[in-house]
Amino acid sequence: MPTKIIIKSNGSIKAEGEFELFDDKGNKFDIGERTRISLCRCGLSKTKPFCDHSHRDGNFQAESIAFALPPPMPKQ
Repeated sequence: MPTKIIIKSNGSIKAEGEFELFDDKGNKFDIGERTRISLCRCGLSKTKPFCDHSHRDGNFQAESIAFALPPPMPKQ
């Protein structure tokens, strides 16, 4: 199953499918056999990078409506 990323308005980023998750040093998170996780984007979670629903108490607001990115800049 391909990975599907869902950006929830006023909430988390959901990842569904087959994926691996790494920190910026290349260390792999042990997510077990999960094929669905929620990632924090409000910065309030006590379990970052995973969502613990702190955005609800923190009144996090961020509308997420899909749009097209401009073409990538040519590499020099």
